[in-house]
Amino acid sequence: MAEPYLLAEGMTGGYGAADILHGCTLKVEKGQIAVIVGPNGAGKSTAMKAVFGMLKLRGGHVRLGGRDITRLSPQERVAQGMAFVPQTHNVFPSMSVEENLEMGAFLRQDDFRPTIEQVYDLFPVLRDKRNQPAGELSGGQRQQVAVGRALMTQPQLLMLDEPTAGVSPIVMDELFDRIIEVARTGISILMVEQNARQALEIADIGYVLVQGANRYTDTGAALLADPEVRRTFLGG
Repeated sequence: MAEPYLLAEGMTGGYGAADILHGCTLKVEKGQIAVIVGPNGAGKSTAMKAVFGMLKLRGGHVRLGGRDITRLSPQERVAQGMAFVPQTHNVFPSMSVEENLEMGAFLRQDDFRPTIEQVYDLFPVLRDKRNQPAGELSGGQRQQVAVGRALMTQPQLLMLDEPTAGVSPIVMDELFDRIIEVARTGISILMVEQNARQALEIADIGYVLVQGANRYTDTGAALLADPEVRRTFLGG
């Protein structure tokens, strides 16, 4: 069997002496949406940081497109096709929307104007606000800028940490619709999400983490249908 596009296997590590991740494994195929859910303190964001190289692993490895990238820096991983959108501080507030998007193309040597147009097609409100400082936008619009800037790197794997945190249910649904559109272009999505039920509805595969280890792994639909998962992690 072919190896999945992202294979983060047996990840163990943490901050200082204490391990937060205990043999955590995440896999994402090309064009899949993979969602990490679980209680607060389960290690969800830590797992994302480990995949992106912001956390040094004491055990396990990370492979992308068949290549071992465990020892690469985050910047080197971006060059290999990863993009990471953190939950907070993910835009340059004093820069315009368009300047934020241009910052996303800092590694590129080619003409990135067509990619900016693709971002504007995906998020039409950003075209209207292209000259406005990102700091003046609503929370949902800032998230669109952050995702758009990540897409400017032309990633093969887009990682999103709590993309719908603090936005209204309507904006959340819209963001999830755009995430589905991105995945349909063949980009793999790995995201951590507090709105577990809604995220699992769009997930091809879901990972329930508890105390830094895999508790349940299945399709989004199967996890939603699992009475134990529903009772313990989805509020009944």
